[in-house]
Amino acid sequence: MDEEERQQEGPVEICLTGDLSENEADLSEKLLGVEPGGECVLYFDSVGGSAYVAIALASLIVLRGLRATGIVTGECSSAAVWPLAACHRRLVTRFSVLLFHPMKWQSEENVGLGEATEWARHFGQLEGDMDTLLAGMFGIEDEKIQQWVKESRHVSGSELAEAGLAELIDLKPLDFLRQDT
Repeated sequence: MDEEERQQEGPVEICLTGDLSENEADLSEKLLGVEPGGECVLYFDSVGGSAYVAIALASLIVLRGLRATGIVTGECSSAAVWPLAACHRRLVTRFSVLLFHPMKWQSEENVGLGEATEWARHFGQLEGDMDTLLAGMFGIEDEKIQQWVKESRHVSGSELAEAGLAELIDLKPLDFLRQDT
């Protein structure tokens, strides 16, 4: 497909649904399919996933200079918030919900005390660094993100828009979907 055909079709559309960790390879491939500096629309209805997947997806968006529009069609929780924050434009409805919470460490491996101690140190530093990064991508003060995280806060689409972090859109039927009879 040449550039003219791609422009006629509009931006690439990608759904970020379910657990991002289970879909990381597919989502990364789709983001890499958007040419650097290209435009895409990301639709969010995700419970989140791994913090590392969150950073990887947000990094692809930012480092490739993608002109991404994020639309929260349902839930955008936990790790899913990072790729949304990386979008240059964010759209939500009053029914959208975003969950901000402290990072959770889960290990199914048997680890020694030394390794567990190091992992806890790393995890604490990572959590603080990620909160600062998230605030920076949203363009707000760290304190607001830290407050939401500390409270394990469910933030509605309306609240996110009121905070200036997204645009609120209405779910009224679109004109082209209406049939005049």
